[in-house]
Amino acid sequence: MEQIEMLQIPAPSEKQRLFLADRHRHVAYGGARGGGKSWAVRVKALLFCCSWPGIKILIVRKSYRELMNNHINPLRAMIPVAMARYNKTDKVFLFGNGSSINFGYCASDSDLDQYQGAEYDVIFLDEATQLQEDWIRKINLAVREPNGFPKRTYYTCNPGGAGHGYIKRLFIDRRYEAGEVPENYSFTQALVTDNQVLMRVQPEYLQELEALPPKLREAWLHGKWDIFEGQFFEDFREVPDPVLCESAGITKEQARRQRRFTHVIEPFDLSKGQCRHWKLMRSYDFGYGKPFSCAWWAVDYDGIIYRILELYGCTQTPNEGVKWTPDRQFAEIARMEREHPWLAGREITGVADPAIWDQSRGPSTAEMAAQQGLYFTPGDHARIPGWMQCHYRLQFDENGYPRMYVFDNCKAFIRTIPLLQFDRRRPEDLDTEGEDHVADEWRYLCMSRPIKPILPRAKPVIYADPLDQFC
Repeated sequence: MEQIEMLQIPAPSEKQRLFLADRHRHVAYGGARGGGKSWAVRVKALLFCCSWPGIKILIVRKSYRELMNNHINPLRAMIPVAMARYNKTDKVFLFGNGSSINFGYCASDSDLDQYQGAEYDVIFLDEATQLQEDWIRKINLAVREPNGFPKRTYYTCNPGGAGHGYIKRLFIDRRYEAGEVPENYSFTQALVTDNQVLMRVQPEYLQELEALPPKLREAWLHGKWDIFEGQFFEDFREVPDPVLCESAGITKEQARRQRRFTHVIEPFDLSKGQCRHWKLMRSYDFGYGKPFSCAWWAVDYDGIIYRILELYGCTQTPNEGVKWTPDRQFAEIARMEREHPWLAGREITGVADPAIWDQSRGPSTAEMAAQQGLYFTPGDHARIPGWMQCHYRLQFDENGYPRMYVFDNCKAFIRTIPLLQFDRRRPEDLDTEGEDHVADEWRYLCMSRPIKPILPRAKPVIYADPLDQFC
């Protein structure tokens, strides 16, 4: 007798069970990183297809790569071929009972065209906060198949992202506008600790979340939606942190001399001793009406980076550019590299904003730099991962040493970095209305030499020992 392959679905967590059983018109699930959201989406979509022959489902993420990694490939491994086959051309699983799971992405306004005129019974917006509010609203218009199947939209979400404000208003604050019926909305909070499978298979993930800067930790570990406000780089220290100094049993002056619990240090001569052999790098962000920023960095044998010099094209008015042409900027940068004793005669690797390679209006800015003998590689423009690399560099280890320092002559960095704020529309990102030019070229530099966060030490397990058997 032919053996029939069966669909195997592991038991859900308690929070996943609540999500799977929820029958509201709009259902949100998540609130923190690692809560098992994508798994719940896949299982719910499968249950719909098995229970409702002919139902039409859409799963949306921001990019097609995310769809492949988080849904398409796992579903192909999960669904028996006898139950459904995947059509790669149309990006759809076709079930024998006439049901289908379709996939779509939305990274720009133009991607919305694929949903005009489309009709679905159920839509899953996975990582909904990555999508802009108007994108979410327009995709939702496709929930309109004229049949007896349930009409629902499911949202998985974390604090932060372009859709943060919209999702927070609907499901956290529960503030509704005309046409939005409160009884139609439901939210299940899930934290990483609710995902016991992840805790068992990848226990270090919890440590990685605990290592985040305070506000990001509150959002992504504890699921707090109200913490994205104020200073973006609150972990930057111009002077030794007095609380950390006290906990280490040293004075602020001792910490300053030891370069502990601070990021700003007195310059030392990079033309002498072992420093002469350290790698030198240059980071650059173009500006004209707004300031341009160029910085030089030294990298020691342990991978610690030092911001040693900078050229910042700003007037006496903050965030106002000196309006130097690219030729003039690069001529001055080249002169400094010829004449400054720390730079002269040294090989210098450059990294810059990818926009300087744009040739749509004639020779690119990168070509103008090359005419002065200055060469760059395109920096990685990914913003959120880039900011995380900056935060990782600012982290202090258990002895109070960071993985980057700033010479106290780098006044633009010291002035502008503490002033930068969170973006209210993209709360995990930096507000681009601020004076962020130094931060941008710093981000390119950090992304060119990525590091892992310093994980907190595992907390010791304390056993009850009334009989002193383990003393």
